[in-house]
Amino acid sequence: MNFHILTLFPEMVTGGLNTSILGRAAQNGHIGLEAVNIRDFTKNKHKKVDDYPYGGGAGMLMQAQPVFDAFKSVEEKIISRGGKSPRVIYVTPQGKVFNQQMAQELAQEQDLVFLCGHYEGIDERVLQAVVTDYVSIGDYVLTGGELPAMVMIDAVSRLVPGVLKNEESAEFESFHDNLLEYPQYTRPEVWQGAEVPEVLLCGDHAKVDRWRLEQSEARTRERRPDLYELYAGKGRALGYLQKRKLSHMDMLEVIRRGQGELLYGAEDGVLVRDIPSGAYMLSAADEDMGERLISLIPRGLKNGLYVAHQDFLKDSLCRRFGCSVINSCVQAVYTRKTPWEEAAAYDIRPLDLSWLESVYEQYHTVHDRAYLEERISAGMMYGVFLEGKLAGFAGIHAEGSMGMLEVAEEFRRRGIGEALEKHLINRMLERGWVPFCQVFTDNEASVRLQEKLKLRIGREKVYWIS
Repeated sequence: MNFHILTLFPEMVTGGLNTSILGRAAQNGHIGLEAVNIRDFTKNKHKKVDDYPYGGGAGMLMQAQPVFDAFKSVEEKIISRGGKSPRVIYVTPQGKVFNQQMAQELAQEQDLVFLCGHYEGIDERVLQAVVTDYVSIGDYVLTGGELPAMVMIDAVSRLVPGVLKNEESAEFESFHDNLLEYPQYTRPEVWQGAEVPEVLLCGDHAKVDRWRLEQSEARTRERRPDLYELYAGKGRALGYLQKRKLSHMDMLEVIRRGQGELLYGAEDGVLVRDIPSGAYMLSAADEDMGERLISLIPRGLKNGLYVAHQDFLKDSLCRRFGCSVINSCVQAVYTRKTPWEEAAAYDIRPLDLSWLESVYEQYHTVHDRAYLEERISAGMMYGVFLEGKLAGFAGIHAEGSMGMLEVAEEFRRRGIGEALEKHLINRMLERGWVPFCQVFTDNEASVRLQEKLKLRIGREKVYWIS
């Protein structure tokens, strides 16, 4: 993962980030850190990057031109190596407050650009031209954006594979699962009359884990009741969804993988927003709960995307949001832990953007070049190559399901589809994910393929609505 910081003070950024854990991660190639001096892009011979604001007022504003040119230099470099136009985070008290869930979302990106303001801010026109995310680290004002950018880069980097020596340490600590960290102790066993809790000395790991969970719950309930309510809501949500596990695997995986924002969780209904796809996923025990869940979805969404797990939710969503496209599916889930043995005869490898047009022309279901480009850039599309041609491809959707399976007509009936899906199953198992897919109810060939590959088919329908 690569971080690009647009700043007037590159030494401040590099000095703070090129040490300790992040410094080692950069040296080992797990992350890239680049500080870009905005002054290098000014056309003023005195390296001036600021001017007085129109309309008067105190202080100076950073000008649009050097900021824009600095960004374009980074964007061109990213695109030239096969990447996509990056997300640009402007650190400002006016933005959405940064939290662990946002860190998890940003950690999925290949490149992130942080724009650090100074003086009284930056010309609004360049912000509108390049910024994708406005983010704050709290309700207070600092002298510049470098410290907030460094805070966010630190939090995001820790979630990148390989950055931490102990892979579990990023998962089992403060704010994991919306729980604060349990109290910790080290030598000596007695200090100033205070003893280490006896349970930590017993050697029973199961007992220690239970004690730590109890301590985390109690500490969170006392110190952060807002977080505790989120934790309790997640427990209620998982309890409801697991009653019909096969049919709810999409929602369960979104929550488990940390890529979903749980908007409501109860014993009779769940609403979660999948952050990568923007889809609102909902399931309800009855129509009254369904109406309550739907009322929590913002109105006026542009190109809204919804996943309903009951017929009455499908009908209500269409009425409320004027949806016209409904895809009826069933869910197929690979419940085994053992990977498939893959056929050595097939050359299967990740696709790069040089194959984008070929994929776009062949794929019959998603007619969205930008979406396919994003999936390829994320390393989530794989192709089979035969006779020097792209014979077939498949990938993992933004919300986490397997799909986008297509085999060129001249290469069909050779087992390529089966080989691709086995490859996807194995890649998902490697990540600790549950492999699942959603099959159109009228696609009998795909249902047969799922059954052949030992996936279990859910009984209830799932509706993708847009």
